[in-house]
Order: sequence, then structure tokens, then C-alpha cells
Amino acid sequence: MSSSRLTILHCFVLLILLFPLSDGRPLSEQQHFSGSRISNTILVFGDSTVDPGNNNYIPTLFRSNFPPYGRDFPNHQPTGRFTNGRLVTDYIASYAGIKEFIPPYLDPNLEPNDLLSGVSFASAGAGFDPLTSTVDNVIPITKQLDLFKEYKKRVELGIGKNRSEAHMKKAAFIISAGTNDFVVNYFLLPFRRKNYSVSAYSHFLIQLLLHFLQGLWAEGGRKIAVVGLPPMGCLPAVITLNSDDPLAQRDCVEAYSSVARTFNQILQKELQSMQSKLAESGAKFYYVDSYGPLAGMIAGFHKYGEPIISPAYQLGFEEAGSGCCGSGYVEAAFLCNAKTDTCPDASKYVFWDSIHPTQKVYYNLFLAARPIVDAIM
Repeated sequence: MSSSRLTILHCFVLLILLFPLSDGRPLSEQQHFSGSRISNTILVFGDSTVDPGNNNYIPTLFRSNFPPYGRDFPNHQPTGRFTNGRLVTDYIASYAGIKEFIPPYLDPNLEPNDLLSGVSFASAGAGFDPLTSTVDNVIPITKQLDLFKEYKKRVELGIGKNRSEAHMKKAAFIISAGTNDFVVNYFLLPFRRKNYSVSAYSHFLIQLLLHFLQGLWAEGGRKIAVVGLPPMGCLPAVITLNSDDPLAQRDCVEAYSSVARTFNQILQKELQSMQSKLAESGAKFYYVDSYGPLAGMIAGFHKYGEPIISPAYQLGFEEAGSGCCGSGYVEAAFLCNAKTDTCPDASKYVFWDSIHPTQKVYYNLFLAARPIVDAIM
């Protein structure tokens, strides 16, 4: 191993142990935010892909509440979102006519209406495996379920038990996690690899996820959407870690992406099985594909304006192998800071930092998921 690669590897290991995975808004997006849809509520669980800032309120170093994060958010203020602007769940809430942004549940300034219309319990760095959250000192999925139970009690105090139960049955539940479990916990750290093959670990995570879904169902959740894993091998940081020449060879790492595809296939089957078992209770489970749309944007980033998934897609990407922040090869979290150079136009980049997509990509992922959003909302 060359000394240059070793230096990059050491930087990445430091980054990933302390922090997890996870453009100005295109004008054409305005058409999707008329507020004409019936308001409901959205309850969100997971990792940095859906954390709007819960980690700001816990003792962890895994935060992004500083510039240049949030550069293209309204008022250009960092919020704790690991991107330059909005997340998919923000777009869903706005499209559904609920609110412009999903707030973090741990925000002490939340008003009662904020609770009723929806919050996120997600914590950047979390995973389905409890060990994953322990590594980053963030809120594990099991604790997020406890926070939801606390949330239910607060709602019940405000609107009464009967109305609260009806409220939960109409709510849309969204879960997005799993990347940290593989990229950080399994492939980077040695502990789980000693006892699990990749296949066994995938099934282990699936069982933990199903147990979590059972917990949501037991607490009244009836409309539940689970986001599949993305093409993990295409994350710039993963490419850097696994390339013999990370400055010149920036191809996706097939071994990682293959794991994601297999996991997603198992997940879909298990969700179908759970749907069959719980259908009489009114439960509906949805699989949300993030792999296909993101892989399409990465593979076709040079095809300016050519739609891959939807005619409404915002393309015109010019870079998919590195992030907008710094070199884009290793920078994320504290390595992406106010002193780090950033690209002038994040809308030309698939990734904001070395791990997390740009706002523009999150908007495209929202567009791809809109049929499911229409069904669940």
C-alpha cells in the first residue's frame, strides 16, 4: 500500500469512527408545493439521510450544525442536516401540504402543532445494529422507538386518547437506515466480521428491522415505508478507501453495492410477508427504492437534461465521483467546515460531502418516490 493511500485511509478511519454516513432549489420544484393535499402527519426514523438536527441536542461529535452545511437552506443557515439544503422528508412534508420542513423531535422549542404535524426521531450515524450507534454515540433505532412512545404520550395529553390513537393510524411512518451498519460497523470495524458473514449480517439486520417495525405496529403505526439501501459502493468515501489509486480511479466499488442489492431483495420479500400477516389490522408496508434512482443519477450524470427515472428529474450533474466540499474524497462532518473550500454550484454535484447527497439529489429521490408518497399520505 502506497504512503499516499495510507494517509487517506487514516484520515477516513478517523472520520468514520467519529461521524456517520448519510443547490439551490430548482425553480421547477415550485409546482409540487401547492399545499393542495390533505394534511396528515409524518414520523421519521433512521440515520443522517433523514436527521434534521437531533444530534444537535445530544453529546456527540457527529454533527453538521455549522457552515458550509445548510448553505442552500432558507436563510443559508446550517440546521444539523448533512447536506447543503433540504432532505427528502422535507420535500414530502411540503408536497403533502403539512409543513415546509420536518423538525427534529429533540428541539426544545417545538410547539404542539409541530408535534401533531410530524417530527423526525432520526439520528445521524445510527443503524439497526445497536453497536453501530454505540460507535458514534448517537441515538440507536431502539431508543428512537422509545422517543416515539414518549411522543405519543405528549400527543395524548394534548388531544386525548381516542383522537391520539386515530392520529397514529393515519400517520405516515418513514424509516431510512442501514448504510452505517455495513460501511462503518461491518466493513470498517472488525467486531461483527468475526462472527458474521456478509449474508448472515444482512439477515441479522433484517431481523432487527422487522422487530422495530413490529414495535411501530404495536404502538399504532399502520402506514409504514422503509427505504432500501443506496449503492453504497458509489459513496465517494467508500471509493477512496477501496481504490488502489484514489486520486485517479474513482469507480464505484461493486462489492459494496452488491451487498446493498441483495439486502434490498431480502427486505422487499420480508415486507411483503409482514404485509400479508398484518393486513387484517389495516397495516400497509411500502418499500422505497433509493438504489435505482441514485445509481441512475450517478451513471447518467453526464447526460445533461436526459430523464432517467422521471421526465421531471433535475439532472445536469457534472461530478459524481467526489463531493462538493473540499476534495470531495474524504471530507464529511468536521472535515467539511467553514474553512473548507466548496464548489460554487452544488446542483452540479451528486454528493455534497464524501458521503451525503446534495439537496438536488434528495429532490430527485423525492420525485422517484412520489407514487408511494401519494399512496401513504
